[in-house]
Amino acid sequence: MSDTEVSGRRRPGAGQVIGELLLTAGVVILLFVIYEAFWTNIVSGRLQDELNNSLEESWAEVPEVPEAPVAIGDQPVSPLIPALGEGFARVHFPTLGAAYAIVEGTRNEDLRAGPGHYPETQMPGQAGNFALAGHRNGSGAVFQHLDRLDACDAVVVETEFQWMTYRLLPLDQASPERRAAAQACLSPEQADRVSDGDYAHLLGRRITVPGDIEVVNPLPGNPWAEPDAELESVLTLTTCHPLYSNAERMIVHAVLVETIPKISGNNPAALQEQ
Repeated sequence: MSDTEVSGRRRPGAGQVIGELLLTAGVVILLFVIYEAFWTNIVSGRLQDELNNSLEESWAEVPEVPEAPVAIGDQPVSPLIPALGEGFARVHFPTLGAAYAIVEGTRNEDLRAGPGHYPETQMPGQAGNFALAGHRNGSGAVFQHLDRLDACDAVVVETEFQWMTYRLLPLDQASPERRAAAQACLSPEQADRVSDGDYAHLLGRRITVPGDIEVVNPLPGNPWAEPDAELESVLTLTTCHPLYSNAERMIVHAVLVETIPKISGNNPAALQEQ
């Protein structure tokens, strides 16, 4: 009589063991997906609320900008360089119905709170490139829907004293479609630079590889050079692509078209776009 017959139990076969291992692995993966898709969003939502509250408190301590500011007017005034992890501005996506406080830095702990500013890039409104990174899945998924932005869509940056409206560059590389798209929302001078000049290589949205670091250079896509007054004020947004993967990067480029002082009731019209 065999041992299995004596005990009344059969030893599990290889198929049963493999099946149980696969089941366990499936449960672990499911828990990880729940953690990434739900729990990290909850945590990030709390951090984003704290960031917004700290912004409101710090801005409330500063006297209101006068009705006719001499030093500010419609010229961009960059915030003081913030410390890593500190909130200093907001980014509004009117067509997406979303707005987020911006944190200084792109470390993991920074991006859990919201869109993070690449510290080596320029500040809002400065000539050069104000570049932000953000998660597309989990941790708030602040840049999840960047793929829905179209040419000329507004991205509004709110600082302590000003509103700065950026417009997405054309999505088409070829003229005359590119020029027509640029003329729809940019100044004549900007349309020329974007159509046939030094910004003709930039698309409003494109996919690239993770190692393409030149997208955050003062003139995106060109080798690093110290920014000067001849450069446009560009906003660059970077996130992972495709959704639920980090194999590639989605890049969005927009150019500054309007700056207005932040006075009560003086909100940019772009905030009402849908």
